[in-house]
Amino acid sequence: MKEDIKAKWQKVVEIITDNIGEARSKTWFGVAVPRSYKDNKLTLQLPSKFFVEKYEEDFYGILTSSLVKVFGKDIKLIYEVEIVNHDKESKVTISGTKQSQAIKSKYIQSLQSNSPILSPQDPKPTFDPQLNESLTFENYCVGQSNKLPFTIAEYIANNPGKNDFNPFFLYGEVGVGKTHLIQAIGIRVKETHPNAKVSFVPLRQFQQLYQNAYIKKEIPYFIQWFQQMDVLLIDDLQELSNKSGTTDALFAIFNHLHQNGKAIIFTCDRKPMELDGIADRLIDRFKWGVTEELQKPDFELKKKILEFKATKNGLGLSKEVINLIAEYSTGSVRELEGIVMGILTRSIALNCPITLELAKDVMKHTVRPKTPKLINFEMIVETTADFFNINPDKIFSKSRVRNVADARQIIMYLSQKLTSLSSTVIGKKLNRSHTTVLHGIQQVEDRVNFTKDLTEAVEVIERELKS
Repeated sequence: MKEDIKAKWQKVVEIITDNIGEARSKTWFGVAVPRSYKDNKLTLQLPSKFFVEKYEEDFYGILTSSLVKVFGKDIKLIYEVEIVNHDKESKVTISGTKQSQAIKSKYIQSLQSNSPILSPQDPKPTFDPQLNESLTFENYCVGQSNKLPFTIAEYIANNPGKNDFNPFFLYGEVGVGKTHLIQAIGIRVKETHPNAKVSFVPLRQFQQLYQNAYIKKEIPYFIQWFQQMDVLLIDDLQELSNKSGTTDALFAIFNHLHQNGKAIIFTCDRKPMELDGIADRLIDRFKWGVTEELQKPDFELKKKILEFKATKNGLGLSKEVINLIAEYSTGSVRELEGIVMGILTRSIALNCPITLELAKDVMKHTVRPKTPKLINFEMIVETTADFFNINPDKIFSKSRVRNVADARQIIMYLSQKLTSLSSTVIGKKLNRSHTTVLHGIQQVEDRVNFTKDLTEAVEVIERELKS
């Protein structure tokens, strides 16, 4: 019987592989182990909760359809995860395919059937808000680079009836956490107002629904369905470009919701004024609320995200490994997640501890090498002077004030480390002797290991120079 389960699961994996490619399938589905199949319930063992999130978010569609094809339409999926790696006592089970309930939703079902999105005889359909339960505010790491967007999002979630930030237009590069943040709004609203109608819909899906309604001549029902919402979360608005019919429908939905004090939140990969192929009248509506950029995580936030992801997946990442990843990653949250999962899977496959060398090896395959930045003496002086908030001219003077002397010695130290200048040339540039420069470098090297303020100054200045 167990062999039969394995054979069936292998068929599921083969279907998935045909759709997502062998490399991705091996990474994400090669580690899944089918444990049991009883009463239409398939139990899969996965390495960590992150795999559960990945299955439920990125692979939900292909996973659900493949399971139905092989096991039948009544299949239920249960995940088995060890919270602490290699500790069977920490094992927990998690019900799977939460998003698959959306298939039962009338407006999703309408993509494949002849039933209307909404008919006059059925004015209040039940529906799935399409929220991923793991994308909460509590699971969102906050730092200086994303503090303001997070604060606004949390305010909207805690005050769904207020129009202080309506609409909320959140933009930023791919992978910085926009979807997570707006999903968190929806989840918080549902927690505090269970009867609220909340809908998360990617623009591409919104467009498919519109096209289906257009073919069936049911656009009024389509618009009416979305006009019921208390909170509407639309993801990836840039895909609305040059879709005039969909834009007109969204315009009507927007006006109705805004006039009735309902929350409207958008994500996009660019500012509203940079959107092409979208009617100006809709872009003007975005200006009624607040527009905020979600920036890439800075160094400190990247470290916080890595620590959170590692703890969540039962990984013990050393400070050196975390600093390495934070230093050389581009800043995308998705990239950070990918690196953590790469380290996890490599560690499991090799049955070895996570070392700096293992992390470096994983990053060679996941992080695009950065082109080394050319750093010169003048840049070091300017950056160091900015850090200490002093006039650069004082560095070249005879002043022995503590912060000026520290700045001068750090410049000596970094000039030797980051440039090809000799100590003699560094001395001439600083109006100091060769021996003074060597002494200054030695002072920094001696103090950097036990003086916290100096260590922080050197790290921040060097990081700024390399960024």
